[in-house]
Amino acid sequence: MSDPTEASEPVEPTGGSVGERHVRVVLVDDHRMFRTGVQAEIGRTEQTGVEVVGEAADVDQAVTVITATRPEVVLLDVHLPGGGGVEVLRRCAPLMADAEQPVRFLALSVSDAAEDVIGVIRGGARGYVTKTITGTDLVDSIFRVQDGDAVFSPRLAGFVLDAFASTDAPPVDEDLDRLTQREREVLRLIARGYAYKEIAKQLFISVKTVESHVSAVLRKLQLSNRHELTRWATARRLV
Repeated sequence: MSDPTEASEPVEPTGGSVGERHVRVVLVDDHRMFRTGVQAEIGRTEQTGVEVVGEAADVDQAVTVITATRPEVVLLDVHLPGGGGVEVLRRCAPLMADAEQPVRFLALSVSDAAEDVIGVIRGGARGYVTKTITGTDLVDSIFRVQDGDAVFSPRLAGFVLDAFASTDAPPVDEDLDRLTQREREVLRLIARGYAYKEIAKQLFISVKTVESHVSAVLRKLQLSNRHELTRWATARRLV
């Protein structure tokens, strides 16, 4: 689902008949275009078995909508106004712990950073997939999370295994800590060779905003250009 607003083929049911499989889902993401795209991609209940029962754009809205609708699964972005996905998880902990009707969370984010993955899993999410996932795979992941399985995009599971296998806290990178979450996202994409227009499209922001974030990153890290930035990110295995 590289660009959820593009037309796509109908998502086929992932198993059994649609009448046998049904899941109620809440979408939490601060980009309205992305929510609309996901709704169009997976929300055709007759075909997918997925019923989108609510949407939210920030932490307060998310907690309110989730509490009111009690979905089986919440698709949760990691970076949200009001404290991020981890704050939503913290405030919804009683709903996750409900033995009779648990609300389960699946992180859906553009970020594939280890700290983001580990943070939401420690907070109680059942899985973490990136926004490059296809509509069919996303539907399958939602049903697996509903069934209580853990679901991860390729390679992200390794972050979790490494984190929980180690008793040592990860070292603090003071330079990286100077950057906001959005600046980290832009940094990684720049280091991977994305053009400004490509980054803007993937993050659902303007090219001018991308330029502003790049300028801020260069200033905070005391770097001169994107080539130095790429070397800096590669040395820290952020790419």
